[in-house]
Amino acid sequence: MHALNTDETFDLVIHRVGNSTADEGTHLSKTLTFYPPEMAETLYDYFQKPFRTEEYFHFFDEENLDENEVYSAVKRIFEDPAQLLQNSVKIAQKLYSVSGSSKTVGGELFVVYFPDSLIEGENAAAVGIFKSEIKERILKAIPNQNNYDLSLDAGIPLSKMDKGCLIFNIESDEGFVLCSVDKGKGDDFGIWADEFLGIKQREDEFFDTENTLSLCKSFVMDQMPEEFEVNRVDQADLLNRSVNFFKESDTFEIEDFADKVLAQEELKQSFNNYKNKFEEVYDIELNDHFDISKNAVKKHARFFKSIIKLDKNFHIYVHGNRSMIEQGVDDEGKKYYKLYYDAEN
Repeated sequence: MHALNTDETFDLVIHRVGNSTADEGTHLSKTLTFYPPEMAETLYDYFQKPFRTEEYFHFFDEENLDENEVYSAVKRIFEDPAQLLQNSVKIAQKLYSVSGSSKTVGGELFVVYFPDSLIEGENAAAVGIFKSEIKERILKAIPNQNNYDLSLDAGIPLSKMDKGCLIFNIESDEGFVLCSVDKGKGDDFGIWADEFLGIKQREDEFFDTENTLSLCKSFVMDQMPEEFEVNRVDQADLLNRSVNFFKESDTFEIEDFADKVLAQEELKQSFNNYKNKFEEVYDIELNDHFDISKNAVKKHARFFKSIIKLDKNFHIYVHGNRSMIEQGVDDEGKKYYKLYYDAEN
């Protein structure tokens, strides 16, 4: 987990970055941005709130990490925090150069140096890069001598952030450790992470848990029907048992998982073969042993919905106990499900 030290003051620069295709240009600050001390707590909350995850990333470049412009600018800030302004300009210019999608919206870019943070039990400085695009209109009621005057204003909503990242000064040779959020949609989605930041997921417990869950789901839904005679009830049951294994266990051992969830030897062999294929297709290597990230389980368990859709009439949600549901065909050739239960809620 990570947290900023809110007892420390921070340095802040704000620029405006427009859409480069529309030739909106940039408005670059020439000095650091002043903020009153009483505003610090509100700003800290705004900067930290979106990052409630253990999903971390590294900066990367296919050829040379130092060629990643944002990484290099952040590295210089960590080396000399007095260079925040100069390097924030480089970051703003990089963002403008990739902001050419017709869906990209211009906005304020905040670049912040935090002198102290805590990440995975280690103290480190941090740099935040945040972009606010959507403005909210507010109605002001201003008292006068007799009643109230009404006026409209627009500003940055403190309840949400459009795009942002927090970069921690650890593992610098691997591209630092950072978390990222992007609320962009359509053609704009992915520009922040891929074209601007240039990041890839850090290979850690969250990575192993997330990708092994994806492997399990893909095996049940895509591979099993190709190799075995399997119905939707069997698939729902195996999905439930897979995700429950991750919820109830602290560590993943592939042999333990195979014994408790797959059980049958032919399923175990098929799963191992499919794992090799999965790693090759997605160009990743999954560990056979790792500590399970409960944060990753919580994030991805909702995608393991065991729902059987029957025409447009019914949905059956299967949560467990395979023996309480039967499937069959009656004398007239109509398919049916028979459900057993103890209590009606």
